[in-house]
Amino acid sequence: MAEIDEPRMITEHGVAARVGAIVEPVLRDLGFRLVRVRISGQNGCTVQIMAERPDGSFTVDDCEAVSRAVSPALDVDDPVDRAYHLEISSPGIDRPLVRATDFDRWAGHLVKVEMAVPIGGRKRFKGVVVGSDEGFALVDRDDSKPEEERRVRLPLADIGEANLVLTDELVRESLRRGKAALRGEAVDEEGDESEDEDAAEAAPARPAAPAHRAKGPAKTMSSKAIAKAKAANKKGPGRKARPESPPAAGEPSRTPMTKTATASRQGRTEKE
Repeated sequence: MAEIDEPRMITEHGVAARVGAIVEPVLRDLGFRLVRVRISGQNGCTVQIMAERPDGSFTVDDCEAVSRAVSPALDVDDPVDRAYHLEISSPGIDRPLVRATDFDRWAGHLVKVEMAVPIGGRKRFKGVVVGSDEGFALVDRDDSKPEEERRVRLPLADIGEANLVLTDELVRESLRRGKAALRGEAVDEEGDESEDEDAAEAAPARPAAPAHRAKGPAKTMSSKAIAKAKAANKKGPGRKARPESPPAAGEPSRTPMTKTATASRQGRTEKE
């Protein structure tokens, strides 16, 4: 498993770097790792902080906990000189790769890399992640010519940005790992869904590790309450409940493909 204090090889500059320096120790104390800080002009000014647990998971409750913790820290140091919205999110499926172990964890998937320092006069590379080796990211290019070496060694310290490319295979793998994390199981990064299911049948079930502190006793529903709830969903005697209508144009889907969790709040306000 990746270590919580593994340093990022791909970092920010300017104001985003100052924000990262403030929030990274706060995240570490909570058991999270900083992935990326990005400041954009969305909604006037938005400060986006990507975070995750060392196993790559990040729930909505994690998102809320991080927001509550980093907001006071940013208010004290005040690195942004104007009003801003604070947005906390998980890395998402087409996530940034910022640590050496990110390249190892996502080996076999497609990646796009933009170098801050060109390699052989070239700044952009696209290909399959092979892994990392002593400060280098290994990528098998998908556009190499027959006379060229397909595998390139990209110095991690010279990478400006690296992101996974969204593919069906990546979506399936991300969902598989997300399910394993919710069950509290170690993620087999080379396994498949069928192997996970076979292992679950062969071994006794284990409770999933809680993602956050319990807020109260678990609530259960009696059979009588369930029957009452079902009856409430019907328009009248002998009529079925109307199926839920699809979302209107412009509204977000109620079953998102990814499990990114975000929270937004107003940041710095004008001083009196």
